[in-house]
Amino acid sequence: MIKPSLKLYDPRMTKEFIKIGLVSISDRASQGVYADQGIPALQVWLENTLITPVKIVARLIADEQSVIEATLVDLVDNEACSLILTTGGTGPALRDVTPEATLAVGDRVMPGFGEQMRQISLNFVPTAILSRQVAVIRKQCLIINLPGQPKAIAQTLEGLKDANGAITVHGIFAAVPYCLDLIGAPFIETREHIVKAFRPKSASPKPAEPKPT
Repeated sequence: MIKPSLKLYDPRMTKEFIKIGLVSISDRASQGVYADQGIPALQVWLENTLITPVKIVARLIADEQSVIEATLVDLVDNEACSLILTTGGTGPALRDVTPEATLAVGDRVMPGFGEQMRQISLNFVPTAILSRQVAVIRKQCLIINLPGQPKAIAQTLEGLKDANGAITVHGIFAAVPYCLDLIGAPFIETREHIVKAFRPKSASPKPAEPKPT
């Protein structure tokens, strides 16, 4: 188990935080053949993007469907994570079973996340159509399969921008905060220069904190 980043969570914080599970799925990385890159990349991205304090629960596991399923269930049911991001194991190879494991533990499928990730990645490589990322809701937790490469992870989360920094293709994380609102998870805020969270004007805003008198 990878220890949580102290930069992301301090138990002395009094502000509301969100608990996020990070799962890197790789036979060789889990065996120590090479260093995992997925979890460190996600930790840095979350640290840079989220204003809301985060507590990370990280897992580095093998490409075994039963292990993946058990890990996701544990992170939701026992660790009480509100968001889980997985990386690895979403291709067409025989050992790639992350989507199957994710679908097996989900209560509802959220197909738009996978569709948008493939749309983004197709701007860079034609083999993006081979990716099988899915997203599901289990209880009050959103689980999303991400690509395996750190660069592709950032691209799918943030989307595509032009030379002036304007969004040309929305990344998937813009929809994550509102999705969490709808399933009763903690309210999260993002740094808009990285990802501007979209919430409809009709959505109820976070209750304002009392002003000091």
